[in-house]
Amino acid sequence: MPSLRELAIPGVWLASTPRNTDARGWLVETFRDDWMPANGPVGHRPAMSYVSYTKPGVARGPHEHSGQTDLLVFPGPSDFRVYLWDNRGGSPAFGRRVTMVLGETDPALLVVPPGVVHGYRNIGDRDGLVLNYPDRLFRGPGQGSAVDEVRHESDPESRFDMEAGE
Repeated sequence: MPSLRELAIPGVWLASTPRNTDARGWLVETFRDDWMPANGPVGHRPAMSYVSYTKPGVARGPHEHSGQTDLLVFPGPSDFRVYLWDNRGGSPAFGRRVTMVLGETDPALLVVPPGVVHGYRNIGDRDGLVLNYPDRLFRGPGQGSAVDEVRHESDPESRFDMEAGE
């Protein structure tokens, strides 16, 4: 069973997701309610799910949500450099940046709470798969609400730079 551990940004949790391989290919469990520890993101209940493929070299984000928690899974078949910034004014880790590589070499589940800016770039040489199990419906029930998202990638003055430090 994967063991969630809290990262250097409070409320951000990470767990490796073992790849089970046989002659047919591989299988990765991407979410199980019993993985949520008592001291972690207890009760995370996905409201929906989606899958995306990202082409090599392409980035998604950075962006953040004001009320939504994302549960992202990077199972492969490519690697992603993942970027996180704590943008919560009252957090002891406010302004902290964390980067990691997840996907083919380290299949993992990542829980990102509201106020934590996140983005990722496919650093592999093939299309990469990312799954998300957010706890809110996109645009709310019947898609009748505003999108809970601040898109920093559209701001040329943004301090959330996914190019810095690569």
